[in-house]
Formats: sequence, C-alpha cells, structure tokens
Amino acid sequence: MSKQRLLIDQMNAKLKPFEPLAQVVPPPTGWIKAVRTALGISLQQLGNKLAISKQSASEIEQREKDGSITLKSLREAANALEMTLVYGFVPKDGSLDSLIEKKAKALATRIVSRTSNTMKLEDQENSAERIKKAIDQRTDELKREIPKILWD
Repeated sequence: MSKQRLLIDQMNAKLKPFEPLAQVVPPPTGWIKAVRTALGISLQQLGNKLAISKQSASEIEQREKDGSITLKSLREAANALEMTLVYGFVPKDGSLDSLIEKKAKALATRIVSRTSNTMKLEDQENSAERIKKAIDQRTDELKREIPKILWD
C-alpha cells in the first residue's frame, strides 16, 4: 500500500465521525449566545469567565454570528461555558475517495475529449463506447497516481 493511499485511508477514518454533524444547522444567534442563553448565563458572567468586559463578550458573540471569530476565541468561549469546541471537515462528496474519483473523472474526460476531437478532425473518430472506455481507464490511472494537476 502506498504512503498516499495510507494517508487517504487514515484521513477518511478521521473525517467519518463528522458526517452527521454536517446536517446540524448552527443557531441563528451563534452557538455562544444560544448556549449562554439556554444556561441562563448573563453577558457579564461570560465576560468574567473570559476575563473580559461585558461589551467584549457581546462582541465575541457578534463575531461568531458574522463568521469572523477566530478558532482561538471560539475555543476560549467554549471552555468558559464548560464545553469543548469540535472542529473538523466533512467531504461534500462523502469521502476523500469520492472526491478523488470525481476530480479524476473530470480530468480524464477533458483529456480524452481533447484527443477525441483531434482524431475527429483527422476523420478518425472513435465510437462513444471506445471513448467511455478510454475515460474509465484514464480515470483509474489518475486515481492511482493522484497527480497534482488533479487539483487545478
């Protein structure tokens, strides 16, 4: 097994538990304010726990809502609320393998189509079945090699 294949398999295993979390919709006010409000903690109390002013605590909540908060600030707020910040990525295609497959197929299609168009101009056009087979073969090669061009 190649080093890259091993890394992909390990990363897929680490990302898998995050899949269900992709369905979770954050509260419109942001997590900090929602949890603080649910627990009945005032802005002053949150500020005290963070060793900042009430106004600064409010600004943190606003930055989270706006999407401009730092991970460090989120982690500190989570600790102040006796929570743990969970941070991860969820592949849109389900797994890294699916992402690689999609990118490899798209690149293979471009490569084979370019060649096919050239042959068509030279009156040596291939059948649709032969083109599909060439795309599938090229896709498999690209999936094995995972060249950097895949990500362009």
